Amino acid sequence: MGGRSLGRLLVIGVLVGGIPSVDSAAFDAFRKGLSEMGYVEGRNMVFDAHSTDQYDQLPALAAELVRRRVAVIYAGGPPAVLAAKAQTTTIPIVFVVGEDPVKEGLVPSLNRPGGNVTGFSTFTNQLIGKRLTLLRETVPTAEVLGLLVNPTNPNADSDTRDVREAAEALGRRFHVVTASTEREFETAFIAILQRRVGALIVGVDPFFRIRRDQIVALAARHALPAIYDRREFPAAGGLMSYGASYAEVSHQAGIYAGRILKGEKTADLPVQQATKFELILNLKAANELRLKIPPGVLAIADELIE
Repeated sequence: MGGRSLGRLLVIGVLVGGIPSVDSAAFDAFRKGLSEMGYVEGRNMVFDAHSTDQYDQLPALAAELVRRRVAVIYAGGPPAVLAAKAQTTTIPIVFVVGEDPVKEGLVPSLNRPGGNVTGFSTFTNQLIGKRLTLLRETVPTAEVLGLLVNPTNPNADSDTRDVREAAEALGRRFHVVTASTEREFETAFIAILQRRVGALIVGVDPFFRIRRDQIVALAARHALPAIYDRREFPAAGGLMSYGASYAEVSHQAGIYAGRILKGEKTADLPVQQATKFELILNLKAANELRLKIPPGVLAIADELIE
């Protein structure tokens, strides 16, 4: 590949939007995938990593990576992919996103992405209706359902629309509350209580993920059952989650990046979809909520956290 090198070290660009620092778990998995392909940090490659919780900063960060002529760009989230794609048609871009890559305009086709962009999707956002169904089954007495979203997230409107439609189909009232800063979480949960929300869906958002301890603590303090998109939330004390493993797809993205560095063409590597989705239940959290998990939900759980 024709990317810049430092001495003999290839430079791998990293661009992630929605969080102030790169997600360590996903990044470690990406690094592991690269190492399995023979690219080891400090031995024959280095990272040039950039992350921001201000989406409007992504174009400038992408331009900087292109100016530095990195060998490959690993992009997390559609805004980061689009920012990188707008800056280069030659540097390979390998992405990990939770959305539909075709719908988001990242690639024209999953099987034949063409161009310099390919990667992996967990389709996490598309599972938001499934999360609502699982939450209703777990908390059948909840007549009012809530959704917490980050209004600065580009997918906030579409996620809200999807949940509203799913809630209406289930015959449940629905309220949306928003938070985009640490201070706004407290206000959001006060609004949730005022609207008599009986169960909460926490939207898919990088900022929510890094503030998971605060969100989980607020849900526990207000005795509010909640469902999340990643295992990290019930691992932190939250009630339940349903989604794919980002670590696994990030690991596969690292392997893809390694294959590209070895000479394979980005256009020939189809966009891959997560195939395994996990329901994680935290039984301790359920006990603290005095919530009995229905047998049907217990039966399909992939992991029970005691």
